Amino acid sequence: MANKSGADLIAEAKTRIREVSATDVAKTLGTPNAPVLLDVREPNETNLGRIPGAIVIPRGTMETKIEAVIPRDANLVIYCAGGNRSALAADTLQQMGYQHVASMAGGWGAWMGINGAVEG
Repeated sequence: MANKSGADLIAEAKTRIREVSATDVAKTLGTPNAPVLLDVREPNETNLGRIPGAIVIPRGTMETKIEAVIPRDANLVIYCAGGNRSALAADTLQQMGYQHVASMAGGWGAWMGINGAVEG
């Protein structure tokens, strides 16, 4: 088996997960069927702001902390800075039994690009 690069792992994860646009996420904020938002960025990134109501669990500790915070049947949208860590996180959570998971394509950068709401 050949060694895989980080880019290979991300590309493979993206074939197994669902991605949603920042625009689609913005349309759901404040609605009864709004997804749970999971921000997997590091503290130095979330200090710059986050999507209102997002739960922050850095990617490095997600597997050990997620179950105590978000139920497996939650409708979940994950985001990071650019959409790569969130794709890996979505792939991992699906393996952990989370069934309604999506990664926000383009991450925080895409959110800023649509002038999405920010808190923090």
